[in-house]
Amino acid sequence: MTSWMEKHFLPVAVKIGSEKHLIAIRDAFVAIMPITMAGAIATLLNVLLRDFPTEWGMTEFVSSMSHIISINGNVWWGSLAMISLLFVFCLGYNLARAYNVNPIPGAIIAFSSLMAQMPQVSGPANVMSADGEILAEGFQAWGNINFSFTSATGLFTALLVGFISTMIYILFTKLNWTIKMPDSVPPAVAVAFSAIIPGTIAVYTISAIGHFSTVFTGMSLSALISTYIQTPFLALSQGLPAVLIMTFTVQLLWFFGLHGANILLPVIDGIYLTALNENNAAYIAGEIPQYIWTRASFDGYVWMGGAGITIALIIAILLFSKKEEERIVAKLAAPMGLFNINEPIVFGIPLVLNPIYLIPFTLVPTLIAAISYIATATGIVGPTITSVPWVMPPVLYAFLATGGDFMAALLSIVNLAISVACYVPFVLMSSRVSLKDDQLTK
Repeated sequence: MTSWMEKHFLPVAVKIGSEKHLIAIRDAFVAIMPITMAGAIATLLNVLLRDFPTEWGMTEFVSSMSHIISINGNVWWGSLAMISLLFVFCLGYNLARAYNVNPIPGAIIAFSSLMAQMPQVSGPANVMSADGEILAEGFQAWGNINFSFTSATGLFTALLVGFISTMIYILFTKLNWTIKMPDSVPPAVAVAFSAIIPGTIAVYTISAIGHFSTVFTGMSLSALISTYIQTPFLALSQGLPAVLIMTFTVQLLWFFGLHGANILLPVIDGIYLTALNENNAAYIAGEIPQYIWTRASFDGYVWMGGAGITIALIIAILLFSKKEEERIVAKLAAPMGLFNINEPIVFGIPLVLNPIYLIPFTLVPTLIAAISYIATATGIVGPTITSVPWVMPPVLYAFLATGGDFMAALLSIVNLAISVACYVPFVLMSSRVSLKDDQLTK
């Protein structure tokens, strides 16, 4: 089976993993991670300083923390509430760089194109007196952006608009539809002039698409994409089969030595990070989060200790293995496994192309995903609402990602126990194979 998969599955996986458009999308999501973490930290701090103390009746403490709570709100507004704007800038940059085209204009053009189609908020005009005095201020037709599309709601729009506009810029740059400047002109000026024609075409194209979208459908381009592309994709991703397929595929790629989460990052973050940010926005607004499964659900339950729940394998080896080399690797990998760094155990055992550990390495995380999904769907644990740094130790990760749900921490402990129990028979099998090999050698 391993030979067949090496022949038929591995080349496809490698080709997908090296596809430059997917790499650009992946790198764009990775680039916004610092800002995503800043917004997540702000959310977590307000959970600890405002939400929990309010539930416990500590109103005086909450009042004393009002300035910090307000600062956290500002940080959230400048990070997670603006995530689509940050993402489209990074996407334009990475996509242009993938084609060896100057990336700074690519980033700016992608950002400008997104803003060009962004729906404006309209409302009543100013109420004026007979002598021209403003009695009541109203919305103006221009300059009032619908900020709901700058958050996770607009992430798919940012992905599509950023991709199309940057590809237009790349296309016309490659066709040399550029303004050539003399060699004596400073490089920064020459680069700016060379991007004028491709950039103008790109922004005008997206702006025209946005305009005619409103004319013929009555919906802005952002609303159209959100309604007919993003929402159905998110709904599809929330089914248990989709979660299990994603989990199994990541593990299968890892079995062949490929970083499954990185290869599928455009899908994982494009869909499940969007769901997480939507849950976060709902939580901040005091509403009920609607998505069962998010990116943090994978990190909190399925990838404890790293892909494959390898922290459970380390525990099983230390408790039951008679194979000295495995025990040495497990001891060395344990400290890093606590912070979800699993390369030492994956490549030290190794788990890559190891037929003994193929079944638990691919199926244990899939089983845990099913258990955690059902527990969340039935309300036993709350949904994840915020990002947490990926190096956060297991159990604590789920507790923080759910906004302090003790049941989520308990579920992580139960999942860890189940994972250890599932790994034990294969650890014992590995030990017996080692002992048999030693006897044959003697």
